[in-house]
Amino acid sequence: MHNKVLKVHPRDNIIVALQDLQKGERVVLEEEKFNLVSDVPSKHKFAAVQFAPGDQVIMYGVIVGKATKEISSGEVITTRNIVHATADYQIQSVDYEWIPPDHSEFANRTFMGYHRSDGQVGTMNYWLVIPLVFCENRNINVIREALNEQLGYATAKSFRVDTQSLIDQYQSGQDASSILATDIILDQEELRQRRIFQNVDGIKYLTHEGGCGGTRQDTQMLCKLLAGYINHSNVAGATLLSLGCQNAQVSLMKQTMTEHYPNCSKPIYYLEQQDSESERELIANAVKQTFAGLMEANKIERAPASLSKLKLGLECGGSDGFSGLTANPALGYTSDLLVALGGTTMLAEFPELNGIEQELINRCSNQEIARKFSSLMKSYSDEARRSQSSFAFNPSPGNIRDGLITDAIKSAGAAKKGGTSPVTDVLDYAEPSIHPGLNLVCTPGNDVESTTGLAGSGANIIVFTTGLGTPTGNAVAPTIKVSTNSQLAQRMEDIIDLDTGSIISGASTIESKGRELLELIITVASGDVVPKAVHLGQDDFIPWKRGISL
Repeated sequence: MHNKVLKVHPRDNIIVALQDLQKGERVVLEEEKFNLVSDVPSKHKFAAVQFAPGDQVIMYGVIVGKATKEISSGEVITTRNIVHATADYQIQSVDYEWIPPDHSEFANRTFMGYHRSDGQVGTMNYWLVIPLVFCENRNINVIREALNEQLGYATAKSFRVDTQSLIDQYQSGQDASSILATDIILDQEELRQRRIFQNVDGIKYLTHEGGCGGTRQDTQMLCKLLAGYINHSNVAGATLLSLGCQNAQVSLMKQTMTEHYPNCSKPIYYLEQQDSESERELIANAVKQTFAGLMEANKIERAPASLSKLKLGLECGGSDGFSGLTANPALGYTSDLLVALGGTTMLAEFPELNGIEQELINRCSNQEIARKFSSLMKSYSDEARRSQSSFAFNPSPGNIRDGLITDAIKSAGAAKKGGTSPVTDVLDYAEPSIHPGLNLVCTPGNDVESTTGLAGSGANIIVFTTGLGTPTGNAVAPTIKVSTNSQLAQRMEDIIDLDTGSIISGASTIESKGRELLELIITVASGDVVPKAVHLGQDDFIPWKRGISL
C-alpha cells in the first residue's frame, strides 16, 4: 500500500481512508498527523479538523455537505453527522484555458469501423427490430425466435451446446458410441463463423413498456429516442412493428425521423398489425423484410476510420468511495485524450453533477451553452422537489455503505469522468450529438435510463465504471466495464473488462490507466475485442419517461 490515506484537494477538510483504519491509530499524511477517534472503514472519510454544527464539509475542493453536530478531528464521516449541501452557481464570463494531454502516440491511429452514407462511422453493424407500442412485444419475441437461432445470433454466453449435430448423426444412422465421441461445444469464434451474415454483428430487439397510455410528451420522447437509435452509427436499418391505434403512430415516427434526421437513408420497414390480414401475415412479412435488410447490411465491411469518429458515453453505476479516485478520473483522462484527437465524449447523469455545476459552467465554450446547462439542471431539481424528492436522495444504500455519504460527494467523484476539457455542447435527453468535444447529456442517474439516453444521443461506445459491480449494458453501444477496485475485478471477473484498482496502491497512475483504456476502446471499436456485457447479451433498453427518476 502506497499510502493509508489521501487528501484529494488542498482545500479539503476530510480525508479518505485507502484501507481499514482502527480507532486510536495515528496516520501521517505529508506534514499532517491525525489521531483517529473512531474506526474508519476503507473508502470512507474522516474529519481533518474540528467541525461545529453547520460547518461546511469540503472534498474535491467543493462543498459536499455540512455538519449536523460536532465532529472531532479524526472522527469518521457518516450520515449521522453530515447532510448533503452544495454551493450556489451562476452564469459568469469565464475564459477557460485548457491544455490537452500529450496525445501524440494516438495521433495517427485508426479503428476499423462501419462507414455510413451520412459520414458517421459505427463500431458495430446491427439491425434493429422495434415495437412502437408495448402491445407488440410478444410479436417481437416471436420474430426473435424465428431469426436468431438459425442466423447464428442465438447465444449470449461464451459457448453453446450444439444439439443439432447429435440429431443429424442420429438421423444418419450413427450408433451411440459415435454420438458419445462427438464434440458438441461451440465457442464464440465457432459461433461467429456459423453466422449467415458475417458482416452483421447482431439483431437487436428494443422491447419496452411505452408507446401508449402515458402522456403525449412520453410518446414524443419515445419516438425521438427510437429515431436516435435508428440513425445511430452502429445501426444499418430497422424493422418497426405498430399495432395501429396507439399514441406512437407510424406517422409520428416518420415525422420525428424527418425532423431530426432528414439525411438518414437507411432502410426502415414499417408494419401495422391492424392493417394485416392476420398475425401470421404480420410476422411473415416482418421476418422477410428483416432478412432482406440483413442482406443489404451484410454488404458493409469494416474499414479504417479516424479516432475522431468515436463518440464515447461516460457512465458510472454501483459507485463506491474509490470511484472518484481511480476509474472515474482514469476515464476522464481518456475523455481528454479523445477530445484532443477530435472525438466526442458525453457526460450524463445530471443528478450526479449536483454540487459541481459552477465548475462545469466555467468550462462551457460560451454562455448560451452554460445557460442551457443551468436551465436543465434547475428544472430537473425543481421537478424533483415538486415530487417531494431531491437530488439529495440520489445515493443508494450501496453507495452510502461504501463511502458516498452525500449526493455531492458522489457527484464530485462522478464528474471526474468528464476530465478537464471544455464543454462544447449541452444536450437534452435523446438530443443528437453534433459537436465534437465534451457534451453534457441530461439523463437520470438511473444506470439503464442513462445509458439508453447516451446511445440515443449517438454514443457508439460506452465506458461504465463501477465499484460495486453492475451487470448491465446497452443494446447498440458496446459497453466496457471498468472496476474502481481490484477486489471487485477478482470477485466479478465475468463482467469487468479493465481494473483500475492498482491506482490506489500506486502501481499505476491515472494517466497510464487512461491510456490503457483508450487502447482497449480502439480494439473494441474495431471488433477485435468483445466486451463482457456484449458476451453476456446485456442489451438493456429503458426509455426515461420525463417524470422524476434519480
